[in-house]
Amino acid sequence: MKFDVVHPYEARLDTVLDAFFDENHIRAKNERLGHRNVAVRENQRDDSAGKLVLEREMTTSVKVPGALSAFHREWNAVRQEEHWFRKDATEWHCEFRVRIDGVPAKIHGNMQLKGNGGVSANHVSLDVYCDVPFLGKKIAQFLVDDMRYKLEQEYDATRGLLR
Repeated sequence: MKFDVVHPYEARLDTVLDAFFDENHIRAKNERLGHRNVAVRENQRDDSAGKLVLEREMTTSVKVPGALSAFHREWNAVRQEEHWFRKDATEWHCEFRVRIDGVPAKIHGNMQLKGNGGVSANHVSLDVYCDVPFLGKKIAQFLVDDMRYKLEQEYDATRGLLR
């Protein structure tokens, strides 16, 4: 299952990208969102590429369907890996993967952070796949709903921190 979203920022591309890689920003954003045990495992960036690996514990943001309640845990360990590369002076691309411990699903996607003068926009595309018999589509739909909500929360937190 796929979904796409665009997050506009009233900030230059370099400012937004710097925030995405800034450990203080990462910690402040996750604190605002109520995540715990945040650990930046890898954070490197130069003029042409970057890699960010973040681990944290998160709760679900949407109601867990009854069919999935047996699998539900209050806190879930999540690992997110982002691989960024510069396309040109006005655009960076990212390929990312998200792994939730104990959840038999594949979550991956890409981002295109584009700048135009003093504004920028992050185009996010996310794909969730789960091949568990009988429950795979329910698990994938639940994860899409949860990720969609979490992405909006993260976007709001990032915009608030950029001010």
